[in-house]
Amino acid sequence: MDEESMEEEGGGGCEAMMDDQNHNNWGAGGYGRHLLGPAGAPLGDHLLRGAATGPPAGAALPVVPEANGVLRGCEPGGAAGKGAAGAIAAAININASTSKFLMNVITIEDYKSTYWPKLDSAIDQLLTQSPGDYIPISYEQIYSCVYKCVCQQHSEQMYSDLIKKITNHLERVSKELQASPPDLYIERFNVALGQYMGALQSIVPLFIYMNKFYIETKLNRDLKDDLIKLFTEHVAEKHIYNLMPLLLEAQSTPFQITPSTMANIVKGLYTLRPEWVQMAPALFSKFIPNILPPAVESELQEYAAQDQKLQRELMQNGFTR
Repeated sequence: MDEESMEEEGGGGCEAMMDDQNHNNWGAGGYGRHLLGPAGAPLGDHLLRGAATGPPAGAALPVVPEANGVLRGCEPGGAAGKGAAGAIAAAININASTSKFLMNVITIEDYKSTYWPKLDSAIDQLLTQSPGDYIPISYEQIYSCVYKCVCQQHSEQMYSDLIKKITNHLERVSKELQASPPDLYIERFNVALGQYMGALQSIVPLFIYMNKFYIETKLNRDLKDDLIKLFTEHVAEKHIYNLMPLLLEAQSTPFQITPSTMANIVKGLYTLRPEWVQMAPALFSKFIPNILPPAVESELQEYAAQDQKLQRELMQNGFTR
């Protein structure tokens, strides 16, 4: 399926599918309601409700569309009433819409050759963009790709491809960090963490339909949680024991790194795995509220001594009261 055919597909294709193998129960969300007649009655009942009493004298039975789009005529006769004609026209329009959807089925080959490459390229750009960069991608087109693939029962394959794609990216990030010299290690970790978390703010909404109708429904998980877990496993866990000593050293040497960098990393590590607080409670307590136990009167002198030490260090670095 080429790009032009993809763009010609209607956005309502999913509405013709009441359920799929990924348990996407579209009917529960109101999809497919146009297939019902008045007061929620099935369309066939609406067209044929007069069958019990028979048609008026001299009138023809309604022409009802078959499931394959071929019209079936009943007895030849006079013109049908205006109400029946309107209902028949509506039925024909519905059947035509369904036929158009069936003609544009996305096969697994279509998904691999046309749809996933577009998603793959967009994810690449989002994962590697710098803050403030302009990304020349159509968010509407990517959102539409995901929507159509979910409707056509490719959620499982798409989720697998997304996880594999991001895992490979994070493994490259981890290797680059391992090759970083100590004086650049903290800053580069901060960039990697911020860049990834920023990318998730775009990636997760783009895959909202897959999240709602596959990950939450079938896997009982959440896409954002899964993607954060990937960073924890493939980057943070591999570097935490090298990173933490450098953070503690930087804390004891004021202005070795900027306060914003320290805050971003500490808060990020706490988000990834709160139990890492135990590695450096005093460090985390400077940026995360209520980490340490409440102050006690017997330790007030120690607190005062720590404050005085900080003030001396600030003055030595050019700050005045």
